[in-house]
Amino acid sequence: MTDAPPQLGQIPQSSGFTPPTLSSTMDSNTSNGNLQNAKDNVYNNAQSAANTIQNHPATQSVKETLSHGPVADMAKDQHAKTTSEFSNMANSRTTPEKTAATGQPLTHYHSFFYDLLSWENPRATTLSFISIILFIFSARYLPALRWSFKALYMVLGVTAAAEVAGKLVLSQGLTSSFRPKKYYTIPRETLEASLEDVEQFINFFVIEFQRVLFAENVTHTIAAFMAAVLSYWLIKILPLWGLTLIGVSCVYLGPLIYMTNKELIDEHLKNASDAMNKQTNQVRDLAGHHTARASETVKAYAGDYTSKAQEYISNTRSTSSKPMANAPAKSEPGSGPNYSSSDFPHAPKQEPTAGVTSHQEQYEKSQFGGQAVPAS
Repeated sequence: MTDAPPQLGQIPQSSGFTPPTLSSTMDSNTSNGNLQNAKDNVYNNAQSAANTIQNHPATQSVKETLSHGPVADMAKDQHAKTTSEFSNMANSRTTPEKTAATGQPLTHYHSFFYDLLSWENPRATTLSFISIILFIFSARYLPALRWSFKALYMVLGVTAAAEVAGKLVLSQGLTSSFRPKKYYTIPRETLEASLEDVEQFINFFVIEFQRVLFAENVTHTIAAFMAAVLSYWLIKILPLWGLTLIGVSCVYLGPLIYMTNKELIDEHLKNASDAMNKQTNQVRDLAGHHTARASETVKAYAGDYTSKAQEYISNTRSTSSKPMANAPAKSEPGSGPNYSSSDFPHAPKQEPTAGVTSHQEQYEKSQFGGQAVPAS
């Protein structure tokens, strides 16, 4: 071991820093071009593999069987009929000629829902019914809202990670490379048509509620009353989704059951109507009978009381018309009353008695003792 001082090594004449030059820029462009070529190669290889599988004899045989077999023909026929029915449903959205009781025009949804619920297009009605039933069950048993948030954060996370990774590795974001030249916007005409459609849809329910409320059709009002009563009692034991399921089933299956058994139901309805009319006539006749009896009784009592009142009035008049026994005779107009000398007291003919101050005593001690004529 030596104690020699440390020696400085040879100083390097160059460093690892290389300034950017035209050649380095060309190398970067070359790497980007290589990346694009690699992408094109992967796309071409996938396209060739798909063509190979598609042109394989086994694939062609299966395709031929599925395209021209009886199952394929049936599927094509059903698809064509379903498409035609949906086209009919779309064309049925016209304002009906029939108006409300107030003269207001109805909405085009009146025609649409009539065609839908009358099963004139059975495939379209069946698909709509199944779709609503599946939606009710999915809303009840599937966490659709939670899945929506999960799909949203996964999509946003993938796009953000792809953008950051692309900028770190390739100096160019992958997500931004797929960005469209112009973002999609909803045309104004589409928005106005949608708002008009929403207005018609809301007014359909508003008009129908008023028609039922003011009994434009008594049968519909009675049916709505019974539905409201049943819903009031069922909501106590059923959840909202169960009550909704029953309501949708009744709305869709009720017209179908009626049209399938129209003759039988019409016969029973006719019998019920006849029985109700007979009962109504019987009640009307019974009420008329009791009303007539009550009217006769009232008339009898009224006649009795009228006769008694007339008798009382006649008795009162006869009593008031009899002259009083001691009443003086009524004198004729313009003639004086007929008085006799007996009506006046006799004039005194003697002097007043001395010591008597009372008029009564003076009269009693007079000649006639207070009498107009001497007492017999």
